[in-house]
Amino acid sequence: MLEIKRTYDPAGHGDGRRILVERLWPRGMKKRTVAADAWLKDAAPSTRLRQWFSHRRERWEEFRRRYQSELDATGPWSYGLSAGATGRALRHPEAGSASAHVEGDERNEVGHDAAHW
Repeated sequence: MLEIKRTYDPAGHGDGRRILVERLWPRGMKKRTVAADAWLKDAAPSTRLRQWFSHRRERWEEFRRRYQSELDATGPWSYGLSAGATGRALRHPEAGSASAHVEGDERNEVGHDAAHW
């Protein structure tokens, strides 16, 4: 099972393997505080796509489609995660169930984190 967790929330004992999926290191965070076992920069949305999305809810579905295209073009990446597997698990950001990684956005708004998995 995967769980989405914000980088700025403290690590928990039951977190399991923590994977940071962000292009840039979270502002003001030290490595020991993030407690990430891996940092998959290349699995994060491109800078251009993130800037276009700009956390605007009305762009969510198009963002999700474009991000999936980026993942498909990249091919499989580390830790046995693949673009195909992520496509099957895409969920809306307000869906209660889902997936897993640590993401870096400070705001509690729609983020690319929900589209990853």
